Amino acid sequence: MNDPDILCLQETKIQDDQITEEMRSIPSYQSWFSCAQKKGYSGVAVYSKLKPISVSYGFGVDRFNTEGRMLCLEYDQFSLWNIYFPNGKMSEERLQYKLDFYDNLTDYFRSNLSKKPNSIIVGDFNTAHKPIDLARPKENEKISGFLPIERTKLDNMLSLGFVDAFRDLYPDKVQYSWFSHFANARERNVGWRIDYHFVSNSLKPFVKDSLIDNEVKGSDHYPIELKIF
Repeated sequence: MNDPDILCLQETKIQDDQITEEMRSIPSYQSWFSCAQKKGYSGVAVYSKLKPISVSYGFGVDRFNTEGRMLCLEYDQFSLWNIYFPNGKMSEERLQYKLDFYDNLTDYFRSNLSKKPNSIIVGDFNTAHKPIDLARPKENEKISGFLPIERTKLDNMLSLGFVDAFRDLYPDKVQYSWFSHFANARERNVGWRIDYHFVSNSLKPFVKDSLIDNEVKGSDHYPIELKIF
């Protein structure tokens, strides 16, 4: 985990003019940043030891691209999407924005997967998919992040030909990737699994492991790791 071939970051909250040469030029890595127009908000970044064939930003819809939520890197053997999905808890408007994001992204993948069959989606999806993926499913059925409609959006995306790498390997494992800052949630293990690697079915035979590293502190999220090829 300390020396990955590719490192994907979400919610970087940084602007282009704040990215220092030290941030861009980590030894052995190339780097790319997608920043939101709004300061201190959203954003994703990728550091890669592997040289991609191409890099693209967003997926063609201005209202989503302005929030800097996606980077796509094309490699010889696969395509990698690093995505920070919207949070819908702030308001009804933001919940609708999140649902629209899911729908537009699913349409985008439906159109592109035939051309890019070996695909990996990594990111903070801001939704727990199944009851096993959060500590208190009953209490959160009406809370954004575990609404039935949000979970259906993940079903729709998976139905295009993806698997949730962690859950595919560990169908009964209870482990969480995100914890609220309130009420000692981490210490009490009251968490959510909202960070995923969705891997196309064509790549499933090459997945060696999928991990949540609960030894790494410093964020409300634990890092997740995909070992593949």
